[in-house]
Amino acid sequence: MDLPELEKNAIEGGYVGVQQPDRGGTDKKESAFLGENEVAAVSSDSSSTGHRDALGRIRKRCWNALGLLEIETSGIEPVPRVNRTDNRIYEMFLVWFSANLNVLAFSTGTAGPTLFGLSLRQSFAVIILVDSISFIIPAYFAIFGPKLGTRVMVQARFSFGYIGSMIPSLLNVASLEAFLILNSIVGGQTLASVSSKLSWDLGIVIIGLISLFMTFCGYRVVHWYETVAWIPNVVTFFVMLGVGAKHLVNAPSTSGAGVSAILSFASTTAAIDISWSTMIADYGVYHNANASSWRIVIYTYLGFFLSGVRRAELFCEKLVMHLLGAAFAASAPSVPSWNAGFDNASDIGGLISAVLSPLGGFGKLLTVMVALSISSSCGPTMYSVGTSFMNVAVFFARVPRSVYAIVSTAILIPVAIVGSTRFYATFVDLISFIGYWTASFAAIITAEHVVFRRSQYWRYNVEDWKDARRLPLGFAAVLAFIGSFGIMVPCMSQVWYVGPIARAGTGDIGVFVGFVSAAVLYLVFRAAELRFLRRDIPRSPADDGGGEL
Repeated sequence: MDLPELEKNAIEGGYVGVQQPDRGGTDKKESAFLGENEVAAVSSDSSSTGHRDALGRIRKRCWNALGLLEIETSGIEPVPRVNRTDNRIYEMFLVWFSANLNVLAFSTGTAGPTLFGLSLRQSFAVIILVDSISFIIPAYFAIFGPKLGTRVMVQARFSFGYIGSMIPSLLNVASLEAFLILNSIVGGQTLASVSSKLSWDLGIVIIGLISLFMTFCGYRVVHWYETVAWIPNVVTFFVMLGVGAKHLVNAPSTSGAGVSAILSFASTTAAIDISWSTMIADYGVYHNANASSWRIVIYTYLGFFLSGVRRAELFCEKLVMHLLGAAFAASAPSVPSWNAGFDNASDIGGLISAVLSPLGGFGKLLTVMVALSISSSCGPTMYSVGTSFMNVAVFFARVPRSVYAIVSTAILIPVAIVGSTRFYATFVDLISFIGYWTASFAAIITAEHVVFRRSQYWRYNVEDWKDARRLPLGFAAVLAFIGSFGIMVPCMSQVWYVGPIARAGTGDIGVFVGFVSAAVLYLVFRAAELRFLRRDIPRSPADDGGGEL
């Protein structure tokens, strides 16, 4: 393929924009993926002298080359409507199907019988109920990507304000890094279980580097990878069912699990499900803005929940991953080889390898494939680490997103190596932290959109995304966010702290209490804020340009 044809494909794919006149009257090509700050830096080269002028030209050529190679260089600026043209809405199904059909989802299910002492029947009941309800929230948030062209943390500015949005952005960076750590641990354990010569540490390094490579290439590569990454996992887990079905039993509860343990497991499961809300819209910002909201929600929900319907046979994807994890973990004590591989409930990869061991070399091949495919979850997560960091301050937005992917990898590898020695303790600590704040965040964003924006997207003046004077003050969101934690703390139940309400027998219900309390507080505080200042909500589509770029 020659250069002109490559450039044409890049333009049609949304990587390089059409020629547009600049303010000086000359023509230039601006990448649709090129960050606003990079464009500003390039356009200012004409005013530079000497070596600065030469460096500017080199930098411009580098950005153009990355665009032609289809490597994303964009920042966090909203995607203009003219560039939101991708009609492949079904990709939203494939992206979230692949991202959730993995070993971490499997390990979530194992926590029911292993960590909380639930019976298999109790674990199944909690998983089915909680997953069915919790997935509605991220599926609904997926609409914001195509409709507004904004990443989640940028859209948060329309509730939290310019300064206030730094709070969820920083928390999201920490949370996404935590998920990367957990994914790398289970992926590394699974990879290492194939051979005694391969340690957990080396397995974690391999998973981290694969995820970095995929993320560095950006949005479109992530989308492409997610369309195929699910295949080895589907094969592997079907084979696991075939090989291990005769050993799957309804194991009794190991500790007489009561309401407290059931609610705590429900809270952990809901925390994982809701946490996708903080990044899910990032992967729809180039999709058609005119797409049906219902189609977006349904495709995304099915991507989380269902793998497909074929001849009236329903196979539930992430739901089944949770159920499979619970089933194999509950049955492991009754199968010596499984129990040995599980290593006192600390080695998820060892359990998978033990189940597949009767297949010999083919079983090892499946184990390797399912371990490497954990990057289908790490890729989108690492991508959003960069976009969240860029939202913290103007300085961070000037740094290319690929740099954050490298920094993220440098952090996750050593931390994952340390945390791998106590997986379940690390798992619960990190997931609980993530769940507490994401529940409050999701409630605030939902209340703003449904109640104050009346579920109408033209009520967002997206062009105001970086104008602090035209965005909400953010007092309502910040006060509701902090206030929800004040109500939530007595309901927490962790190794390091047990609140009085949780101690009374409710278990950890912090996620549920946080969501409800944040929504109620925000409705009160936001109404008061708007009573004195209405600058950020247009009353008609014609106000302030109609709300779209």
